[in-house]
Amino acid sequence: MRKVITIYFLFIVIVSIIASSIAIFVYINKKDDSHTKAAKGTPAQSTLSKIMKAGKIIMITENGSNSYYIYRDEPMGFEYEIAKEFAAFLQVELEVITPDLDKIFTYLDMGKGDFVASGVTITEKLEKKMLFTQPYMEAEQKIIYNKDKFPIEKIKDLETVKIHVSQNTKYHDRLLELKKSGLDIEVVVHDDLCTEELIRMVSENEDGVSYTVADSHIARLNRRYYPDISIGISIQKKEHIGWAVRKGDANLSDKMVQFFDIIKHNGVFNRIYEKYYGHLGTGFDYSDLKAFHEDVQTRLPKYQKAIVRESEKHGFDWRIIAAVIYQESRFDPKARSETGVRGLMQVTEEAAAEMGVTNRRDPIQNLKAGIGYLNSLYQKFHDVHDTMERIKFALASYNVGYGHVTDAQKIAQKKGLDGNRWASLTKTLPLLSKPRYYSKAKYGYARGHEPIKYIKKVFAYYDILKQKAHSAG
Repeated sequence: MRKVITIYFLFIVIVSIIASSIAIFVYINKKDDSHTKAAKGTPAQSTLSKIMKAGKIIMITENGSNSYYIYRDEPMGFEYEIAKEFAAFLQVELEVITPDLDKIFTYLDMGKGDFVASGVTITEKLEKKMLFTQPYMEAEQKIIYNKDKFPIEKIKDLETVKIHVSQNTKYHDRLLELKKSGLDIEVVVHDDLCTEELIRMVSENEDGVSYTVADSHIARLNRRYYPDISIGISIQKKEHIGWAVRKGDANLSDKMVQFFDIIKHNGVFNRIYEKYYGHLGTGFDYSDLKAFHEDVQTRLPKYQKAIVRESEKHGFDWRIIAAVIYQESRFDPKARSETGVRGLMQVTEEAAAEMGVTNRRDPIQNLKAGIGYLNSLYQKFHDVHDTMERIKFALASYNVGYGHVTDAQKIAQKKGLDGNRWASLTKTLPLLSKPRYYSKAKYGYARGHEPIKYIKKVFAYYDILKQKAHSAG
């Protein structure tokens, strides 16, 4: 009897141990499974809830002039500024991480970030792996080549050259598709070079890299920095660009759709787009940009210290002042216009006198007068709160006259536009050349198109100087 009880007792103990082990195993796996789901954003609400609870959203992007870069210790980039607006929309902080290019989507899948904003093209291949927001921009894949090399005018021409692209990119995928279709294309794949670096190498014909592929907006943006590139044919029909989230994050995606709908209607998207791409539609003047790059190397250094010193006195970024000087005189201290303005900043006698300068032929005094006068104009627009907007108002006044700018502001207000927004003045300044408007304006007729072109050119030069600073480290 005792033996039976002993056996029964042992049986109960063994069963209890097995049951406990199973329970522990199930608990551990359930915990691991819930952790995995949380990392991947499943269920959908979890990522959005995590963001709201943490008060922070993490953007995954690449480092480059299109998406995100640091200039004067300040983050910049088209994708970054849109993402910053989205964070404000959610009322959370924005954190940015920039993994290696080939790890961007891996980071998203691993839960190291909440969304990818890096000029990503929405493709069938990617849509199987992640969820995209509505498209916010279109782009075409373009052949980029050194201007001194054989031009690519039709798809068949691709068979005559080597095309360099980054590994695991849509450009690589497209070239492989063309190869499968029967084209005998030689593709050289790089695993450690981004698209913008390849564009630079094409411009300089470095290591035999003379041809690559890039999205149309990236190509046009970089052509200002590298004027020795040419933009050739498209190798793909128009594609759509959007932000990406994990498959389960429908709630976060819905918030993004709502956000883009709002900024497309209230002008925020257009403002940011204009800031980065608006001046690209003014046409490409190869000789002008080539001369600018050369003069930055040969003429600017002679006056750079003085420009920096005088700019800092008034809180200006010296590079925007350098851009103004180039537009005014091409860094030529002897420059003189038919209207009698002189020197590096084409200073009038009145402006020089107002700034206490007696010899505007002297380059240093000319800089002092010009930058000081520009600052006096800047101070007049205290109702324009955005720094870059305010500089544009000051520059327009420097170019066409303060009175004409105030006339344009009044016209904007009468038309129901915000007179303190530069976008409004791009509509109303040109009206000052029409009798219907200038006859009623306090300061009369003005060639209102000129300050708009002037500012676009200044900011194109400014962007190049900023990019040079970014590339230098």
